[in-house]
Amino acid sequence: MKTKILNPLIFSALLLAGSLSVTAQEKMNVLKIKSPQDLHALFKYAENDIMLIAGHRGGMVKGFPENSIATFENTLRHTPAFFEIDPRLTKDSVMVLMHDATLDRTTTGKGKLSDYTYEELKKFRLKDSEGNVTDFPIPTLSEVIEWARGKTVVNLDHKDVPLAMTAALIKKHKADAFVMLTVHSAAEAKYYLSQNKNHTFSAFIRNMKEYEDYEKAGVPFTQMIAYIGPHVKPENKQLYALLNKKGTMCMISAASSYDKLKTAEERKAAYIAIAKDGASILESDLPIEAAEAVKEYTQKPSPKQKFFGKK
Repeated sequence: MKTKILNPLIFSALLLAGSLSVTAQEKMNVLKIKSPQDLHALFKYAENDIMLIAGHRGGMVKGFPENSIATFENTLRHTPAFFEIDPRLTKDSVMVLMHDATLDRTTTGKGKLSDYTYEELKKFRLKDSEGNVTDFPIPTLSEVIEWARGKTVVNLDHKDVPLAMTAALIKKHKADAFVMLTVHSAAEAKYYLSQNKNHTFSAFIRNMKEYEDYEKAGVPFTQMIAYIGPHVKPENKQLYALLNKKGTMCMISAASSYDKLKTAEERKAAYIAIAKDGASILESDLPIEAAEAVKEYTQKPSPKQKFFGKK
């Protein structure tokens, strides 16, 4: 019986390929969050602490569509981040990720998402931000939650999914350690807390009235980050002072504002201005670019580094 001897060049190539594969896996940045208390600690404000990066819809890079696992993984290969994502309901009440109520902009489908069952949606493919069709399917929220476990944190925006359904899905997956909830009012936060006292929120607190609403409702400021708006402006200073004193990190989202600037130089200046303004979290459609721009703020020595790792 003859033994086949592998060509040395082929053998070397296979070894290199294996080495590159391991290296690529090692380079994925992860957030090591094991409990709701860990999540609260990650988001607790500390003076002169590191800045966190949030990928709005995961990020928007050519070849990688928004609200897709492939995009989340691509972002994590470049920077630690958590992700704001958009659950919506299909005709048969399956929660999938889709920012728009219609399919046209981000998929090969047409019309309202709610007119399709999940099985019918499987035939469509996602498009990237330039309209290029990819091989990536529309993911379910359950798939994304299980993918995120041990890797990152996902922040669920509130679109058309009833609050009760969202709370039930998080409970089903035992995911309150790494799934947080965007709330547009103190009443929404109070409902979620009635279902699980450990929930973590991304709360809309853009002015003093909204701040006072959360304070009066008794929503724990230690279990939230505060979205204060899309712009650097003088009014932010009052919110920083009040919220930071409560232990709450403040987030500015550049998705609808500074991400739209035409040049990388302009965007970089805007991202740095956000950091200098006092925001603790920078949310962006371009999280890789934003993270590079503000790396002096995201890579500081910090006790929170224990939550950062590679996988």
